[in-house]
Amino acid sequence: MKRREFILAAAGGVLLPKLALAAQGGWIDYKPEVIQSLLDEGKTVFVDYHAVWCSTCKAQRRVVERLRAENPAYDAAMEFVNVDWDEYARHPVSTDRAIPRRSTLLVLRGTKELGRIVAGTGESEIKALLDAGL
Repeated sequence: MKRREFILAAAGGVLLPKLALAAQGGWIDYKPEVIQSLLDEGKTVFVDYHAVWCSTCKAQRRVVERLRAENPAYDAAMEFVNVDWDEYARHPVSTDRAIPRRSTLLVLRGTKELGRIVAGTGESEIKALLDAGL
């Protein structure tokens, strides 16, 4: 293999999972009723209560995005919704589900909560939460 071909292949191996993730919908920014609408459509919803300034939230997001890039089944099975904690902490989207703080991750299906992580950043626990949505 020539050097140029190797470099292009290596770059593609790094970029293609990120491009595939973007093409599969990425994240939906929360607006009132978006989660309930998705649930009413029969979808499973992964919800990330985050704040842009939160280092724990950033660590969680890195793990979630890496796992999504590694396993396209997550994107096929779930919709991913961002809830901005600074904007919606006192809104029913947070209070009705007793969300204690930013850096809370949930998986919802129908009327059930399938799993929750509060401030956890471990890959194994986040993977288990994602797997609950499959």
